[in-house]
Amino acid sequence: MSVAQVHAPAVRDALAEIWLTKPETARRLRQRIRTVIDWAVAKGSRDGPLAMAVIDKALPKQRERVKHHKAVPHAELPEFLRALRERETMGRLALEAVILTAARSGELRLATWQELDLEAAIWTVPAERMKAGREHVVPLSAPAVALFEKMKAHRRGDTDLVFPGAKRGKPLSDMTLTKALRDMGRTETAHGFRSTFRDWVAEETTWPADLAEAALAHVVNDKTVAAYQRGSMLEKRRKPTSDWANHSAGTSNHSVVQLAISSG
Repeated sequence: MSVAQVHAPAVRDALAEIWLTKPETARRLRQRIRTVIDWAVAKGSRDGPLAMAVIDKALPKQRERVKHHKAVPHAELPEFLRALRERETMGRLALEAVILTAARSGELRLATWQELDLEAAIWTVPAERMKAGREHVVPLSAPAVALFEKMKAHRRGDTDLVFPGAKRGKPLSDMTLTKALRDMGRTETAHGFRSTFRDWVAEETTWPADLAEAALAHVVNDKTVAAYQRGSMLEKRRKPTSDWANHSAGTSNHSVVQLAISSG
């Protein structure tokens, strides 16, 4: 069908085929159809845009589902990390950095050398790259510093990216991290390691929840609590970060949980 002849009923019928069975794919398809049609209007290939509001009303309501990222159980993490380190690829190195920093994969993939201060063992992610729109300072454990030192051997002159992609000047794609997981026979996601970290803090340590939330750069909804957490709590977060690295490597010796024993 010519782009000039594409009409709302045809688009509605095409989307209806998968609107309820594959909702995410259907929404993406809807957006791409709209983009193509808008481009065609701008180029003079058709007279006007599609009546997307009419199409939306003609489609059944999708059931909203909360999507949780599948995560590696924290008890399995030492074995997983040993397997991850058996081969050294850009994707595996980036995935290890995601684990050690508990950062979002997008934040890590776009990290630059300018953001790293390895002597001070910190990584400062600028506000424009953070989901909450606030600068985030990540304390780096010794293994994380060692990993970034190793990445210096992969540094390229055409980019300041710590984890450059295959294409010149481009960052590593998120699919590269996913491929590293799939090559290991895993079905989890890179983002899921943030859940692994949070579960470990809750189930295996006595570290306060606010430290875990600060490490994950989560926004505190309680305004009163948030008022007392304007700082990055950087120094307080160094020990949990170090303990997390030790646990990941299987060297924690179960010494993280601190029990208070009464003298009476």
